[in-house]
Amino acid sequence: MAFPLRKATLRGNLATHDHSENALVGVASASPQSIGFAVIGAGAFGSNHLRVIRELSDSGDLVRLAAIVESDTARGRNLHSSFPGVRIFHDVDACLAACAAGEIQVHAASVCVPTSAHAAVASALLQAGIDVLVEKPIAASLAEADALIALASLQQRILQIGHLERFNPAVHAVHPYIHMPMFFEAHRLSVFTPRSLDVDVILDLMVHDLDIVLSLVQSPVHSLQAVGLPVLSRKVDIANVRIEFASGCVANFTASRVSTERVRKLRFFQPHQYVSIDYARQDLLFIDVKPQDSAPGPHATLSGLALSKPTVTPGEPLRLEIESFLESVRTRRQPQVTGLEGRSVLALALDINAAIAEHATRAHLDRFV
Repeated sequence: MAFPLRKATLRGNLATHDHSENALVGVASASPQSIGFAVIGAGAFGSNHLRVIRELSDSGDLVRLAAIVESDTARGRNLHSSFPGVRIFHDVDACLAACAAGEIQVHAASVCVPTSAHAAVASALLQAGIDVLVEKPIAASLAEADALIALASLQQRILQIGHLERFNPAVHAVHPYIHMPMFFEAHRLSVFTPRSLDVDVILDLMVHDLDIVLSLVQSPVHSLQAVGLPVLSRKVDIANVRIEFASGCVANFTASRVSTERVRKLRFFQPHQYVSIDYARQDLLFIDVKPQDSAPGPHATLSGLALSKPTVTPGEPLRLEIESFLESVRTRRQPQVTGLEGRSVLALALDINAAIAEHATRAHLDRFV
């Protein structure tokens, strides 16, 4: 596998690190209202970060694009014409040197480089006193994640993790209705692209649903089973995972980046209610089972289905995510997706990878690689 595999319960991971990030925010003085912003990596993800920052700046938000870091020379040349007046650097060290020399001012940055470089790039920025939004997953290993969380705390900097679906309006709208989810079914299917092949489908796609379910269940992982296969790349491209939580809740996850269609849906059941979230359409559907007897009790019968679609205010998740990050930068409040939460998702993803590797060995799937 591409990353170190570590078997540890989510309960243990959280218990060990609960103290470190609470002191991260609120101690440092507030950042300037006009935020100088840098985007590190201008590929598929970074180009969208650049677009949103420009849109926010053009709409009157007090943020300005101060720098772009892009190691691809040809892409860097194109950026000069697309973002006139913005300093473009080949690497993050050159950008930070310009900051130290007073040539530019950078208060916050998006890290949109490959996962393998998250720790090195984010560490350099945090060390320089810059608040950081790191694309998911937080890092390639738990040791790197721990180092980032500790450094952000030491430097009193914001460290937000880019678990984008947290900012999906449909996910935001479902929170008031959560009371006791007991079964989840998550499907995230995508057609194959050469993007993000430095990680497997767990860290590329499934992490979104792992993050949402962890945030909704709020219970340690009790056990998991997983199977996955490489299809068009050298890493796992399709996987199915079953997780049971200490609360008794069970979640099934299917993720594929070799599908013929695009699907991004999460369905779950809780007492007397079925809920369906369509991430792509930002749509919610509720089916409630109504008791026939008005008086509750053991003899009440269930009869009748009531369908409803709560109102969801549409919005672009990435823009909402960046706006939330900028708000944390200005106010020094804890970000909506903290480093600790990003670490918990990474820990679970690595446990899943370990389970997939164990299953592949047991099933002799190495014959097909």
